[in-house]
Amino acid sequence: MHPDLINLENTFQASVLTKIDDPLLSEFSIELWMKRDDLLHPIISGNKWRKLKYCLNHALSLNADTLISMGGAYSNHLHALAYTGHLLGLKTQGIIRGEQPTVLTPTLVDMQNWGMKLTFVSRSEYSVLRQYKAPQALPDIKPSEYWLPEGGAQLLALKGVAELVNEIDVSYDILCVPCGTGTTLAGMIDAAPRQTKLLGFAALKNAGFLTTDVNTLLAKPNIHWEINVHYHFGGFAKTTEELIRFMYHFENKTGILLEPVYTGKMMFALYDLIKNNTFKPGQRIIAIHTGGLQGNRRL
Repeated sequence: MHPDLINLENTFQASVLTKIDDPLLSEFSIELWMKRDDLLHPIISGNKWRKLKYCLNHALSLNADTLISMGGAYSNHLHALAYTGHLLGLKTQGIIRGEQPTVLTPTLVDMQNWGMKLTFVSRSEYSVLRQYKAPQALPDIKPSEYWLPEGGAQLLALKGVAELVNEIDVSYDILCVPCGTGTTLAGMIDAAPRQTKLLGFAALKNAGFLTTDVNTLLAKPNIHWEINVHYHFGGFAKTTEELIRFMYHFENKTGILLEPVYTGKMMFALYDLIKNNTFKPGQRIIAIHTGGLQGNRRL
C-alpha cells in the first residue's frame, strides 16, 4: 500500500458494529445490527473509501497525477474522490451528468473548492461513458491520467469491500447493502461466507440491469443473493414524506443518522420486510451503513 494512503487511513475512526434495539425487532424475533462505515471519516466515508482505496493505490503505483471519474450533481463518489485527491495532492476531474445548473449544488461547490475540474455532458454522452471500465480505457486519456468508472465500479474496488466484510466478527444469516452501481454488493458476495444470504436494495428505478452488472463483477458464481427493486421511492435521489418520517424516527430511536438516497431506503425496506414476516424468527441481519451523509443536504 502506498505510504500516503496508509497515512490517510491511519486518521480514520473505527467502523463499529452496532446492535439496533427496537421492540419491533423483538416482536418478530429478529436481530438487526448495523456496520457503521459512516463513522470512518466525515467525508470519505463508507463504501466510497472501500471502493477507492485499492484503485487509488493502483493509480499512485502508476505515478498518475490526475484522477478522472463521472457522476451526478449529488454524487457521493465524486465528492469523496475530489476530497481525497485534494488531500493527496492529485488533480481531479469530474464528468457530470446533465446541463450545468444555474446554481451549483452544495456537492458540486465542495468539489470545486477541493480543486476538481467539472465538465457537464448530456445524458446521452454520459451513457456512452459507462462502457469504459479500465483505467486507461477513456478515449484520449493521457498516460498520467487515471480513469475510474461511475461509482468506482472496477474489480480493484472489490478488494476494499472485502475488507469491510472481513471486519464483521459475529456470525450472521443475512447481509444487506444499498445499491447504486452494485459494486459494493459484488465485493460483499465474493467475501461473505458461502451460505450467507446477501440482499441489495436498489436506490434507483428500473434497476433490473443491476443483477447483470453484479454478475459481471463476481469472481465466481453465487446463488445466495438478490437485489430488491421495490423501495426506490420514485427513483434515484427521490424521496417521500413517508421515507423522511421513517428516517427521523429511526434517528430519534437509535441515534444513527441516515440519508435519503441509499441507507434510508434500505432501512425502510428492512423494517417493512420484517413487519411482513419475510425473515425467519431468530435470524441475525447485518446492514451496511454506506455513509454519504452529505446527501442530507437535499432535504
